[in-house]
Amino acid sequence: MAPFPQFLSSLANFVRPRHLAPFAVLATAALPQTADARAGGYDGIWNVTFATTRGNCSSGYSVPFVVTGSRVSSAGGGRVSGRVNHSGAVAVQVSVGASHASGGGRLAGLNGAGSWKGVISGDRCSGTWQARRI
Repeated sequence: MAPFPQFLSSLANFVRPRHLAPFAVLATAALPQTADARAGGYDGIWNVTFATTRGNCSSGYSVPFVVTGSRVSSAGGGRVSGRVNHSGAVAVQVSVGASHASGGGRLAGLNGAGSWKGVISGDRCSGTWQARRI
């Protein structure tokens, strides 16, 4: 086993411009394609706040959703299923008991927004949603 100073000397000799070019090509080839690199770009817990614009449904309630890769699921009660693509377009279906809704929109950075519609406690409603990654 080479002593640490010799290892550093060997490393310093390797890190010369003529050695870096092939290494850079190999490192770039090993990186995922752009779409794949962004597939997990929305991972985390998102707090989604709903506002009702049509119908007799309560407004202002918040629900946590989880994004893992391209999949959207529940981080709390209810059944949530959906997908988010590499550009942030999201489509989600939510159901709790007899109530159900679907929505779509876009996530970007730490925020998101979109619209929803559904039947909540027997009332047909629609509105908007705002999301914040927490």
